[in-house]
Amino acid sequence: MVRNGDISLADVRRIFRRYWWILALTTTVGVLGAATAVLVLPKRYTSQTMILVEQPTVSADYVKPIISGDLTHRLASMQEQILSRTRLQPVIDKFSLYLKDRSRANTEDMVARLRNAVKISPMEPMTGTENRQLPGFYVNVDFDDPRVAQQICTEITSMFLEQNAKEREQQAARTTSFLSEQLEDAKVKLDEQDAKLAQFKRQFLGSLPEEEQTNLSLLTGMNAQLEANTQALSRAEQDRAFNESLLSQQEMNLKSAQTGASPEEAALELSAMRQQLATLLAHYTPKHPDVVKLQDQINELQKRQAEMAKADKPASVPPPTPTIVSPQTQQLRAKIRQDEINIADLTRSQNQLQKQIRDLQSRVRASPVVEQQFKEMTRNHQSALDFYNELLKKRQNSAMATDLEHQQESEQFRVFDPPSLPLLGGGLGGGVAAGLGILYLIAYADKSLHTERDVEKLLKLPVLTLIPSLEFETANAGTQVNANLGERVLPS
Repeated sequence: MVRNGDISLADVRRIFRRYWWILALTTTVGVLGAATAVLVLPKRYTSQTMILVEQPTVSADYVKPIISGDLTHRLASMQEQILSRTRLQPVIDKFSLYLKDRSRANTEDMVARLRNAVKISPMEPMTGTENRQLPGFYVNVDFDDPRVAQQICTEITSMFLEQNAKEREQQAARTTSFLSEQLEDAKVKLDEQDAKLAQFKRQFLGSLPEEEQTNLSLLTGMNAQLEANTQALSRAEQDRAFNESLLSQQEMNLKSAQTGASPEEAALELSAMRQQLATLLAHYTPKHPDVVKLQDQINELQKRQAEMAKADKPASVPPPTPTIVSPQTQQLRAKIRQDEINIADLTRSQNQLQKQIRDLQSRVRASPVVEQQFKEMTRNHQSALDFYNELLKKRQNSAMATDLEHQQESEQFRVFDPPSLPLLGGGLGGGVAAGLGILYLIAYADKSLHTERDVEKLLKLPVLTLIPSLEFETANAGTQVNANLGERVLPS
């Protein structure tokens, strides 16, 4: 007994032992019906294959893929190319399709029939996953011959695989070629910026921004050198003037000693010596040897003037004597020549320092303008360098991606299920399903009691005893009879 659809394993075995012929009958009827339908109805077979999209074996963190567009759009583009007249016409000729219709149908009609027979359906991504990329697609081919349908499906699948690999390799090669051309142009522009920057540095050498602080330090040092040089030049000129005055005094004294002098000449000589003494006192102390010596000469000249005034007679003019140069005079002349040499050197050094100071001052004044021009030129050079480095990096990545395409290590189409060969199995499956359905209905409609469990479920009373089934054979007939001689004994 079956209640509420609860069928036990014992019920299943009992139903199959008793009604097995129903399952056999429905299966036979289903197969015969399917065979009849195949013979009567037009034959259409469908061959299907599944193509999965494999992700690159090398992570995108190491080699960035060149082709990063939507796979759905690329698949639609490949579908249009593969199902075009140019690609389907060779398939019709290769497998000799539509031979009976070629006399009354043109090529366009046959291509359209084959295009309608091919169906491309994308696979939906699994729900709940973050990756929404297309995982793959199906290729279905409907035809009246199962083996031809399988062959066409195999051919279309091969076209998709070849087209995908070809397009990826071509796009990678075009990308690499384009980046190489752009890299060459960027290198030419970078070389131009390098030349301009080098020319600018040569033109404004010493006025560049990084040299401004150095120029200020040099200017400070040269101003100090110029001041020291000016002071040294002033001392050298004073020494020369002093030595010239000493030489003049020596020559006058020597002349006076040799030839004698009139009172007027002696007065003039005394006045010159006093002026020389004043000059010496401006540089030296009164105890300096030169000052003391000149003071003695002045005193001696004053004595001679006094003696000449007492004699009151003109001094006799001695005969001319040859000029004698004293060692002191030679020494003074040597000092004067050395002073003149020092003055010439110091003057030349002063002129050089002044010229260098003017150059440094002009550089410092021009530094702001040069700095502005240098910044603009540096920005242009840096931009060209960054653009070149970026293109170089992209070209290297594109070359590696192209190598991956050649080695079939990038995104690829892989055939997961090969094209199937359509067979007649619907009738068999339908017959088995119908038989199982009938058996279930028989079991569901059976209300008889067969086991103690059925009694307990129906009466909701426990079974106290059970009379077993007895099997005996009749002596005359020789047939086996099964008799259920017992009844359930229920509690009163």
